[in-house]
Amino acid sequence: MKLRFGKFSPDNLLRKVLPRSLLGRSLLIVLIPLVLLQAVALQIFYGSHLDELSRRLAGAAAGEVSFIIDEIDRDPKTRGLVLQEAYDHFDFRSHFLPEQTLRRLPPPDAPGPVDNDLAANLALLMHRPFSVAWNAKPEFIRVNVQMADGVLSIDVPRKRLYVGTLYIFFLWLIGTAVLLFGIAALFLRTQVRGVRRLAAAAENFGMGRDSGPIKPEGAIEVRRAAAAFNRMQDRLRRFLAQRTTMLAGVSHDLRTPLTRLRLALAMLPDTPEADLAGMTSDIEEMERLIGIYLSFARGEGSEQAAPTDLLLLLEDVAIAARRAGAEIDFHAPEPLVVTLRPEGMRRAITNLVDNARRHAARIWLYAEPAGARGARLTIDDDGPGIPADKRETLFRPFETAEPGGTGLGLAIARDIIGAHGGNILLLDRPGGGLRVVIDLPG
Repeated sequence: MKLRFGKFSPDNLLRKVLPRSLLGRSLLIVLIPLVLLQAVALQIFYGSHLDELSRRLAGAAAGEVSFIIDEIDRDPKTRGLVLQEAYDHFDFRSHFLPEQTLRRLPPPDAPGPVDNDLAANLALLMHRPFSVAWNAKPEFIRVNVQMADGVLSIDVPRKRLYVGTLYIFFLWLIGTAVLLFGIAALFLRTQVRGVRRLAAAAENFGMGRDSGPIKPEGAIEVRRAAAAFNRMQDRLRRFLAQRTTMLAGVSHDLRTPLTRLRLALAMLPDTPEADLAGMTSDIEEMERLIGIYLSFARGEGSEQAAPTDLLLLLEDVAIAARRAGAEIDFHAPEPLVVTLRPEGMRRAITNLVDNARRHAARIWLYAEPAGARGARLTIDDDGPGIPADKRETLFRPFETAEPGGTGLGLAIARDIIGAHGGNILLLDRPGGGLRVVIDLPG
C-alpha cells in the first residue's frame, strides 16, 4: 500500500528548505561537508583528548582537596598550618565556618565534563558530605566540605580545571569555517555570475531586446555555453535579415501584378460599374490577405523592443476601432510604461479588437500594472463568446470559427505576445461574452 503525505511529504518539505538559486545550492554543497568535518574534529577532540584531560585535572584537584581534609582529620590542631601550606603550594584559598551545617546546593552548572569528573573524584576520595559551587567567585570554584565541627570552604583556582587551548580550538574551528565559507562564496559567485548573464541574455534576446554578444566568463563550460549562444545569436540575426529581405521581395512581386490588374480594370470602358466594383473589391481583399499572410510569416524579428507608453498605444487602437464603427470603452492608469515592440504589440491588440468588433456590439479595453514592471491587458466584449473546447484550436494558423475568415488573427496575436515573453488567455466574460487576458512582463 502506497502512503501519500500530500503537501507535507518529505519531497515538498525539502524543496521548501533548499535554496532555489544555483549559488545557494552550491554554497550548501560546500557548507554541509565543512560543518560535518568540523563536527567530527570537535567530537574527536571533545570525546577523547578533552575528556581525558578533564579527568586528569579534576583528579589532581580532588586529590589535593582530599589530602588537605586527611591532614586536618589526622590532627585538627594543625588546621591553620595545613590551610596555609595549601595556599602556598596549591594556591587554595580556604576558610573555616565553625558550627555550620552544609546546605544543599543546586546541581553543577559548569560546561563540559569537568563538573562531573570533579564531583566523582571528590566522592571517591572523601567519604563525607560536600558540595561544589561553580559560580561563587569568577576565578575560583568553591568546594564546601562538612567537617565534624563546621564547614570548610576551599576555593580552587578555576585555571586548575580548564585549559586555555580549549577556547583557542573553538575559535580555530569557527574561524577556519567562516574563512573557507567566505572564500567559497566569492569563488562560486564569480562562477554563477556567468550563468546569470547567459540566462539574462537569452531572456532578453527571446523578448526582442538585442543587447549584443555577451562576454564569456567563468568556468570553461560556462564560457563554451556563452560562445555558443553568441554564435546562435549571430546565425539568427542573419536568418531574420535574409527572411525579411526575401519577404519584402515576395510582397513586391505579388503586389505588382495586382496593381496592374487594378489599372486594367479602371481602363475597361464597357464593363458595367457593378462588375468593376466587384472586381476591385476582390483585388482589395487579395491585397488584404497577402498583407495578413506576410505579417504572419514575417513576425516581429526586425523590430527592437523599447520602453513604450502603453496608454498611448491603446488609445490609438481604441480610436482606430471607433473609426471602424466599434463602440469601445477604454480605461488605463497613467502612465503605464512597458518595454516592448510597439508596432508588433499594436498589431496584436488590433487583431484582437477587430475580432471582438466583428462579433460584438460593445467592447471594453482595460490596462493595469502587473508585477514589478509588467502589465495586464483585458479585452471584454458582449458577443457570443467561444466555447472552451475550441479556444486552443483557434490559436492555430488558418483555424477559424467563421466562414471567410483567414484564421490568422489569433495566431499572429499569440505569436507576437509570446515573443514578448507574455501570455494570452481566452476566458468567459462575467455577464456573457468573451474575455481576452494578456499578461506582459516588464
